[in-house]
Amino acid sequence: MSIFKEPILDVAQLAHLEILSPKPEESVEFFTRFLGMNVTAKSGQSVYLKAYEDTYHNTLKITESKEAGLGHAAWRTISPQALERRVESVKATGLGRGWIDGDIGHGPAYQFTTPDGHPMELLFDVEYYKSKEGEQTKLLNRSTKRPERGVPVRRLDHINLMASNTSKNMKFMADALGFRVREQIVDNGTTIASWMSVSNLVHEIAFMPEPNQIPGKLHHLCYWYGIPQNLYDIADLLKDNDVFIEVPPNKHGISQAFCMYVYEPGGNRVELFGDAGYLILDPTWETVTWEMKDVPGNGDTWIGTAFPDSWWNQGTPVTVPEVAKSK
Repeated sequence: MSIFKEPILDVAQLAHLEILSPKPEESVEFFTRFLGMNVTAKSGQSVYLKAYEDTYHNTLKITESKEAGLGHAAWRTISPQALERRVESVKATGLGRGWIDGDIGHGPAYQFTTPDGHPMELLFDVEYYKSKEGEQTKLLNRSTKRPERGVPVRRLDHINLMASNTSKNMKFMADALGFRVREQIVDNGTTIASWMSVSNLVHEIAFMPEPNQIPGKLHHLCYWYGIPQNLYDIADLLKDNDVFIEVPPNKHGISQAFCMYVYEPGGNRVELFGDAGYLILDPTWETVTWEMKDVPGNGDTWIGTAFPDSWWNQGTPVTVPEVAKSK
């Protein structure tokens, strides 16, 4: 009989993301006009937004910056006690940065980085969104009614990060925070990409290799629709408005999710999920391992077009050796 390792269940979910944009007004317009998200607050150089089924005050913060990229990813714990336990665990790795008093939409948060330098924070206290006049819905289990513009996304789903050393970052997320490796790609015995979660989802975070071993990059953030037809609807809308679509509606083999990839005006890649693939309900789920040689045409795209070189090689901030996206 194999020895079962007791899981760490202290981290509950991805609470919100901050992205950096050199064109903040255009970035906000993209998420509101086309993806139907609502602006919930503005402060300084930042704008806060939520999707209509997000329950928290905000799940996306867009901050003006010289370059596109990741501002930070925030993880909510299951309790104040769980927060303290994970903070102590992160401190022991030497990657902790310290506490902040909070931000719009949440209370005190502990800031840290991955081994690759991706900024992150842990928190527990959150503010729930209270619908304003005209936003109320008759659905008591939804925070606001469905927006009447664009093709509205429903909730934040996950983040994908590029890393100079995937295995090192994967091990940190597993050992310090309790993430479980759901699927992975190996090449010559080394893990080069991984999909990890703390819930029943296939992933709330993924790591893939940065081809030039440049650390700390964002590959994409993802919002969820739940219905594959919505991908064709949003693709139609975006193409008619000259928004660059890197990968048209498609289906991944890894995760089995219906997906598409576009670029918001600030330069960050955004994935849109037509559904989130399969759910993992098995408590002793064994990591699904793909050999790199089997991934093209099977793992990346199961049904749909081949992924371009830019998808494999480009993240934000953009650096000289990367493959430039072509329009």
